[in-house]
Amino acid sequence: MTDYIIETSSLTKRFGKKLALNSFDLKIPQGGIHALIGANGAGKSTLFRILLGLEAPTLGSSTILGMNSRELTPEMRGRIGYVNEEHTLPTWMTADEITQMQRNLYSNWRQDIYDTVIGNFDVQGDQKISGLSRGERAGLNLSMALAQSPDLLILDEPTLGLDVVAKQAFLEALMYTETDNNTTIIYCSHQMEEIERVAENLVIMEKGEVKYVASPDEFLERIHYWICDFSNQAPSNDDIPGLLTKKSIEGQYHLIVSDQDSSEFEAFLIRNGAQGIVRSPINLEKAVNSVLAKNHKAPQPTSV
Repeated sequence: MTDYIIETSSLTKRFGKKLALNSFDLKIPQGGIHALIGANGAGKSTLFRILLGLEAPTLGSSTILGMNSRELTPEMRGRIGYVNEEHTLPTWMTADEITQMQRNLYSNWRQDIYDTVIGNFDVQGDQKISGLSRGERAGLNLSMALAQSPDLLILDEPTLGLDVVAKQAFLEALMYTETDNNTTIIYCSHQMEEIERVAENLVIMEKGEVKYVASPDEFLERIHYWICDFSNQAPSNDDIPGLLTKKSIEGQYHLIVSDQDSSEFEAFLIRNGAQGIVRSPINLEKAVNSVLAKNHKAPQPTSV
């Protein structure tokens, strides 16, 4: 196996006139939890389909577990776990029956991991899948996926639609379950509070392109949030270096910028007549949303 669990090179996918992936270059190393973040239509689903060999790219290439995505063998597919938002399982089977089926399919099955994870959820072995709540089905899916001992586990919006208690149980089971095989986890979610809790690395994509790859701390170091007044007219959007968003709130301007030296940017503000300058803390959700907003449309000043 190579040093990278996933690697793409100039990966491009067109659907007619729509460009779903645009020369998409990505390398994800083995180990850890990597959050894949993007607005609807960013290309995440297309990326997953190509990586898993379910869709052919228009141009470029992709490998998963060191093998070309178009050449995945049944043995290689058995080393990939996948949990989606629907948590679809055969409704006529019991929890024990479906677990036994999975146990027979995967030679590296870890019953100790299954028992640990399922213990976070109120699932009885003789319950039919049709009688489980959405949260219980999510827990059963996660238990089986982790017990499979995959090299790669893809979690695609796994907590969507779960209540607060079920979501908490899912995240705790994911974070605190010990595995011996250094499973790499790709966690795809729109819920930034989840990303902040679990992710060791962020992959932010928009309109089929990679925008940032960094740890949460490294990413936040690149995004700065400034609040100030302008004695005269505020600079135009095009004149503000690194601008992501600009809002006017009760007479004060709130500016979020990227990749700017703090001293140099503060000097820029002073030169343009700014007063009462404050650099404010910014959380991951606001920072990510600002990046995504920038790439949806040019920022426009708004009043609140």
